[in-house]
Amino acid sequence: MLDRGAADISCNKNYALTQATPDLDSTIHPDLSVVVVNFNTAHLLDRMISALSAAQGKLKIQLIIVDNGSRDSSLSLLQSRYPDVELIANELNVGFGRANNQALCRIRGKFVLLLNTDAFVSTDTLSKTIDFMTVHPRCGVLGVKLVGEDGTLQPSCRYFPTPWNEFLVSTGLQKIFPRSRLVDDMSWDHSSVRECDWVPGCYYLMRRELVDQIGLFDSRYFLYFEEVDHCKAVRNAGWSVMFYPFTTIVHIGGESAKSQGSITRTGRQISELEIESRLLFFRKHYGLPSIFTVLVLSTAKLFLSAIKDVAHPRDNHRSGVELAELRTTLKILRATKFALVPTR
Repeated sequence: MLDRGAADISCNKNYALTQATPDLDSTIHPDLSVVVVNFNTAHLLDRMISALSAAQGKLKIQLIIVDNGSRDSSLSLLQSRYPDVELIANELNVGFGRANNQALCRIRGKFVLLLNTDAFVSTDTLSKTIDFMTVHPRCGVLGVKLVGEDGTLQPSCRYFPTPWNEFLVSTGLQKIFPRSRLVDDMSWDHSSVRECDWVPGCYYLMRRELVDQIGLFDSRYFLYFEEVDHCKAVRNAGWSVMFYPFTTIVHIGGESAKSQGSITRTGRQISELEIESRLLFFRKHYGLPSIFTVLVLSTAKLFLSAIKDVAHPRDNHRSGVELAELRTTLKILRATKFALVPTR
């Protein structure tokens, strides 16, 4: 397995308490290992596990749940209702990517699925996606069609972010540059299989040999951009990342963030974590020039917002928002040594 800085706390007992698992045949040689990271989403666990069970069919499934220092009733619920789940209980929130990495030494399945607690599989999801992976041996990561509770299509098949394409979307200038490849292209019907740059991590199916080769997530990302970075490594290693449209996942989104109390009261801390991860990603994959590009484009965005505020004085808050984001970016760049090291 290549060292991508991803396994610094994998299987480290100093970080977690573990729950023993019964020695059942289905857990010795499973077809699929499912890894779930839970943070204060006790209200979703029954629904997520029930949907997973309904989709199991003849598959042998190993379910590993990493609880990331939840303060709700998650632990007691898992221990009382689901004693067969392999439970890793962290005393503190170690971050999404690092929590997934803790399951590395436990994974025994031929395929590995990273699943969010707010993502609910359909009854045919597991069988169809595993069959597809079996028939397409160079597919390293597979994602599926994501919809909200109301059936609204969510971004499911995505391109890598760059300072330029993010600037275009945030300023509304993408129509002037129609040939630019944006992160999300929602203009097609999402009804055909296609190769893409990355797929969201709420349903992230991999083959075991890929995990053995490149590992899981880079631990520098506390939250956000973990799967984007991982898909970069997947493609660099010669594997493909695919979108599969013939099954649907209901994905709520943002449930763990909602539990953060003071963090979500203003949104500042979550915003800072996202900005930090974005900068770490850009520096890692596009080098130091990309960081200067971010600063130039952020300044340009502030200038454009100021013009809009003058043109539409009744809605003159845009430049204030952009100025606050630029200040946050500068603060994070100082704290991370220009996006070389994480702050947590």
